[in-house]
Amino acid sequence: MSRRVVRQSKFRHVFGQPVKADQMYEDIRVSKVTCDSSFCAVNPKFVAIIVESGGGGAFIVLPLAKTGRVDKNHPLVTGHTAPVLDIDWCPHNDNVIASASEDTTVMVWQIPDYVPVRNITEPVVTLEGHSKRVSIISWHPTARNVLLSAGCDNLVILWNVGTGEMLLALDDMHTDLIYNVGWNRNGSLLVTTCKDKKVRVIDPRKQQIIAERFAPHEGLRPVRAIFTREGHIFTTGFTRMSQRELGLWDPNNFEEPIALQEMDTSNGVLLPFYDADSSIVYLCGKGDSSIRYFEITDEAPYVHYLNTYSSKEPQRGMGFMPKRGLDVSKCEIARFFKLHERKCEPIVMTVPRKSDLFQDDLYPDTPGPEPALEADEWLSGKDAEPILISLRDGYVPIKNRELKVVKKNILDSKPPPGPRRSHSTCDSDYFSPALEEVLEEIRALKETVQAQEKRISDLENKLCQFTNGTD
Repeated sequence: MSRRVVRQSKFRHVFGQPVKADQMYEDIRVSKVTCDSSFCAVNPKFVAIIVESGGGGAFIVLPLAKTGRVDKNHPLVTGHTAPVLDIDWCPHNDNVIASASEDTTVMVWQIPDYVPVRNITEPVVTLEGHSKRVSIISWHPTARNVLLSAGCDNLVILWNVGTGEMLLALDDMHTDLIYNVGWNRNGSLLVTTCKDKKVRVIDPRKQQIIAERFAPHEGLRPVRAIFTREGHIFTTGFTRMSQRELGLWDPNNFEEPIALQEMDTSNGVLLPFYDADSSIVYLCGKGDSSIRYFEITDEAPYVHYLNTYSSKEPQRGMGFMPKRGLDVSKCEIARFFKLHERKCEPIVMTVPRKSDLFQDDLYPDTPGPEPALEADEWLSGKDAEPILISLRDGYVPIKNRELKVVKKNILDSKPPPGPRRSHSTCDSDYFSPALEEVLEEIRALKETVQAQEKRISDLENKLCQFTNGTD
């Protein structure tokens, strides 16, 4: 008589737990825009959430430690003239975040370590190149300052944020609305899903489609796709009978799936969050009240169901913490930031272990904050794996590093010298000393205002500590 042997896996007993009520972020008016974006972006310093705002688009940025009720006058990041649709933190600078909007622009922002007194309204750089709303942005995983944007004009643009220039435009590859775009581990390839029911693997520098598959899922609803560490493609979609389905594919042999599993009947598009270190994929559906997680291995059936975290409230969006922001002393392998209608609730995924020692098997070296390439090197054809760091002693976020944008001066290509004009015809040489003085004065005023804002913020924090101590 044969008995069934349970598959060995250190992640079989992963369990999710919400934090206590005082560690949530309360009183946040989460955006009601109809969009399949996650509405939330997290890194080891900050949590950013797209919020409702009158007269344009905005998102709020909170230091991770600033839990509890959020002041209704808390400064926002405002600069877009229409709702913000997607936000993404730079993987190489924890103080830099990009936002995409219905106003057709992408803006990149520098967030200070202290809480500003007023709204942040001036982006470091504004990237203009789309003709319709921009719904997707994603930073390159290994190259510094390379940002991807995709809009409803069926166009994918790669930008060098350091110069504010467009590097590449992939304009003839998609015939309909782009649903999502994902990089592979070293940023040499892209995977995209589209309303024309095709999944494409694209080499952006050669501007060519390497592989494509028509209708990996037969349903008409949106499909999502991400690269796994091994270079396979994991997809979520719908069957013809509107059942949700997941698939694993080899782009070198796109005809037959490695695995294809039906899940349940629901309308919400499944957002996949992939942890390359543990090969676990977490599936969060918008409007669902659960997170399902699966382990991807090289043994049949290849995608192994692990467990489901369930709660009562449906989720409006979800943020996923990078590995370097986790608490290794508590064997935490993932942390989600679940958006409700008026709050953000962190959910901690833990592997139960008896020992308090560092668990090497749970925490292999993980991508750190240093880029492996410069934008020009990547564009010229170089590839590099992410620079890894150890989490043995925990990760301490780096202090604020300023993003410097060096724009190429269009005036460098000077017109041929013509006849000299008189001062009355607005000769620039005549005004330049006065103009320089005014600009210098503005610069000094800006520095004074920033210094005063920091001082006010420090005094407010001290006052809070003082009042907390006297309660």
